[in-house]
Amino acid sequence: MLFASMGLAQPPAGGPANPGQTLGFPPGAGGPGGGGFGAGGAGGAGRVRSSVGSQGPLPEHQAYSKETIAAGQTLFVQQCGFCHGRDASGGESGPDLTKSQLVRTDKAGENIGQVIHNGRADKGMPSFSLPDNEVTSLVAFIHNQQDQAMSQNGNRKGVLASDLQTGNAEAGKAYFNGAGTCSTCHSATGDLAGIASRLQGLQLEQQMLMPRRAQSKVTVTAAGGKTITGTLAYHDEFMIGLTDSTGGYHSWPASSVKFKIDNPTDGHVKLLSKYSDDDIHNLLAYLQTLK
Repeated sequence: MLFASMGLAQPPAGGPANPGQTLGFPPGAGGPGGGGFGAGGAGGAGRVRSSVGSQGPLPEHQAYSKETIAAGQTLFVQQCGFCHGRDASGGESGPDLTKSQLVRTDKAGENIGQVIHNGRADKGMPSFSLPDNEVTSLVAFIHNQQDQAMSQNGNRKGVLASDLQTGNAEAGKAYFNGAGTCSTCHSATGDLAGIASRLQGLQLEQQMLMPRRAQSKVTVTAAGGKTITGTLAYHDEFMIGLTDSTGGYHSWPASSVKFKIDNPTDGHVKLLSKYSDDDIHNLLAYLQTLK
């Protein structure tokens, strides 16, 4: 499950997903069976402003029973963990929900529930038809994780994009087109156009330093001088294989052909030993302007 819009967008306009019904148990109900999560096991009243964590006042939201939170954890791991991490602090493609402003302003599922039910196609999140009790459990778990994250003593998770906005973009542009030789392989108006809209913060810096999932190109010269170029699909000491522009797969015994592999990460590897701290900060600042 994707909550891709939670950290970036305001909740969709309109009322709760099911008109006339508030997601989550009403204040004082606590959860299934009436068991509360508040002091002495009483029913769950809304959090008061005097409740604070190590990072300041905790958001006000409905309290939930331990059983509801536990049920939400199981459901979250099954349906949401791949994208958002098992603990809701960010994963393969989904943002950190413990830092989400939408989650922070949610009281009893009215914001989170709408995102789940309606989806956000423009952010890559489909809609989900989950029963209200499962949505309530997810809401309870997400709120609980945000409370725990905000109560940690100095152990901030992740790196904010603002932490990395320390370089000089003009100096970075000069490095990109000059000493860094980046422009020999990349173009600000070509393959890198809009990269700062697709990647931010640490993700952008990691991709800059060492691209992930970069595909190598290979040119194979067979007997008789015939050449074929494509994307490297397989290579070991015995075989070399590629996929051509039409999607066709070709392979040869490595000893029977000549081949040249162009690995796009090679240039990045060479730069790792040459970068100064200023080079990295300035180059990242320049890439952040390519929106």
